[in-house]
Amino acid sequence: MGEPQEVQLCLKGQSAATLLGKLYYDKGGNSKWMGAFVQFVGFPILLPCYYISSLKSTTTNNFNWKQPSTSTSIIVLMYVTLGFIAAFECYFFSLGLWYLPVSTYAIISSSQLAFNAFFSFFLNSMKFSPYIINSLVLLTISSILLIFQTEIETEVDHSIESSKKKQVIGFICTIIASIGEGLLLSLTQFAFEKVLKRETFNVVMDVIIYQSIVATCVTFIGLFASGEWNGLQNEMEKYEMGKTSYVLNLVFIAVTWQLYSIGSVGLIFEVSSLFADALSVLAEPIVPILAVIFFHETMNGIKAISMVLAIWGFTSYIYHHYLDKTKFDIENRNTNQV
Repeated sequence: MGEPQEVQLCLKGQSAATLLGKLYYDKGGNSKWMGAFVQFVGFPILLPCYYISSLKSTTTNNFNWKQPSTSTSIIVLMYVTLGFIAAFECYFFSLGLWYLPVSTYAIISSSQLAFNAFFSFFLNSMKFSPYIINSLVLLTISSILLIFQTEIETEVDHSIESSKKKQVIGFICTIIASIGEGLLLSLTQFAFEKVLKRETFNVVMDVIIYQSIVATCVTFIGLFASGEWNGLQNEMEKYEMGKTSYVLNLVFIAVTWQLYSIGSVGLIFEVSSLFADALSVLAEPIVPILAVIFFHETMNGIKAISMVLAIWGFTSYIYHHYLDKTKFDIENRNTNQV
């Protein structure tokens, strides 16, 4: 699989999963824990790829899921921590998607890149270049602008669903989720560098699968503990598109999130973790455009300006990593020549 295909899996997978998640809520879905659960439960489709790569690694004596200097308890704690953060981060994302229009939700979600840079400064020794600072400022302004968008939407539509209280709750939940996602990305990079101390395909698959197992268990428990499990049968029967569409929608959400994971894994393996992280949030500006097409959401001036600022912030962030990679390649070339 080449890099262009993996880039497409990342962008299309995340965009499709977000839109399908909104479709689930728009047509009668109500369970926030189910919205989080389906983001992880599809991980078994990765197991065949993982099994084949493990066989190849065993043949070449490269398969060893833990380093000799790292205790099993530390690695298990790492997977549990990442899984818990992923589970609750996705739960808050589900709340945000429930309360907000998908276009507004997607633009606010782009702030995760700013939080990722913030946490990377402390956890991954990331240096704040002018391009990173520019990205942080633009993404912050982009999210703040949507506060005014919320006020406008509330004044125009006085229905319960668009009340100011729910708009604010959706905004706060999405910001909390973005903080969690930024922390998760930085901790994952930290795990590769300090705990696992290598980045092979098998190790990356270990992180994704074990993290998904933990997150699946957490969201499954949340689904039962919250009592939302009891309403799923009634939810399915009253789903506007029918029972079959209800099941297929959830299945497609699970599959598309895993397609995104496959693309992300490939980019981590072939390029770098930071590049994959930056690319994953590049899909966020695509969603508002698709929301206008498929959900007939309005794209007024404030939302359009916010989206442009978010895209500008993404471009600045990715350009920073492009310069870093170029500099690294030049240094390696000079070293090899010497």
